[in-house]
Amino acid sequence: MKIWIKLLAGSILGLVLGFLLPAENETISRVFNFLGELAIGMGRYTAAAMLLFSLTIAIYELRQDGIFWTLVTRTMAVIIVVSIFTIGIGVAVATFFPPERIPILTEQNPEQLSLETGRYFLEMFPSNMLSVVSGNGIYLFPVCIFAFFMAIGLSYDKTYTKTVISLVDSLSRIFYHIGTFFSEILGLLIIVLSAYWALRYQAVQKAEVFHAIVRLLLVFSLVLAALVLPLFLFFVKRYKTPWKIVYASLGSSFAAFFSGDINFSLPVFMQQTKENLGIRRRANMVITMLWTSFGRSGSAMIAAISLLVIIKSYSSLDLEASALVGIVLQTLLISFLLSRNPGNGAFAALSVLCASYGHGLEAGYLILKPMAFYLVSIGAFLDMVIASLGSFAVARLSGFQVERELKHFV
Repeated sequence: MKIWIKLLAGSILGLVLGFLLPAENETISRVFNFLGELAIGMGRYTAAAMLLFSLTIAIYELRQDGIFWTLVTRTMAVIIVVSIFTIGIGVAVATFFPPERIPILTEQNPEQLSLETGRYFLEMFPSNMLSVVSGNGIYLFPVCIFAFFMAIGLSYDKTYTKTVISLVDSLSRIFYHIGTFFSEILGLLIIVLSAYWALRYQAVQKAEVFHAIVRLLLVFSLVLAALVLPLFLFFVKRYKTPWKIVYASLGSSFAAFFSGDINFSLPVFMQQTKENLGIRRRANMVITMLWTSFGRSGSAMIAAISLLVIIKSYSSLDLEASALVGIVLQTLLISFLLSRNPGNGAFAALSVLCASYGHGLEAGYLILKPMAFYLVSIGAFLDMVIASLGSFAVARLSGFQVERELKHFV
């Protein structure tokens, strides 16, 4: 059975269970909260090890061929272009089709979320470089930097490094195989996550004030992911079947939506880019890690739309074009800094946007706090779809993509 079918079946079973259970029962909510954290931990379990060894050998081989920086530059250029388009179209939709206003809520001593930009950079280079290997597996970009320097070390003198290169290559294949096992059991883990998602969604349904923004985000995200963004692939070396790539990314998209966590989706994402999208091994890890680290425009766009809803809820005045451009640019910058927030990207970005916008809206994100999980889910779903389409586009443009038949998809 294909992975996406297992995830779909598990998601449906979990949703049915979640909607049958009483959402107001605190004991049930606490139990599913605990089980959800356990499931996400299991999903993240192999991500760091897969990344470390596979990325090390990929960077080493690309540097040997002299094309590493070319691939990185091309990938980042595509990420920037796609991010500007995605965030821009999201702001345009929220401006021309604004949902209903949401009643303003007040809360004493609100908790202010932050991207902790200082720590974002400090943790890239800890005092002990080996400490990144023993981290908690949440912030993975320091592992990427460690892999980069490991790859440079392997290029020192093949007389001394030949054995280590073979070891790293073998460990890469071993941990990829282990990761495929966890991809296979995600269908079971997703039952817990989708049930917990349904429990929280019941509360959103009862609060009728959120219905308009829920519909807007759902409809717009589906149109963007299934229609608008795939159309760009027509211009990538005349690729004529863009929806085949959307189909290929269903597994990681389901995992991202119900977990709301990018790292949870990484094992199945890495497998689908190799087996479904046909991205060659040496380029696969470099391209996909750049997208999952810096290509978080889906979560950022959801945050920008939410900010505009909050502004409309507080004021009836229309924003000037310069203010909208400022929001787009701020959101674009934030999208590059979300790798420390794999599990709450959209809501963390919204909190930062509210703080930077000011005008008394520093705590405005609190009016959407009851549906924070929904914002995070939609954002993570879009992140995965965009990362799949973007990774395929870069690999095809760079000559690292081999066409796969549908019957061979995992």
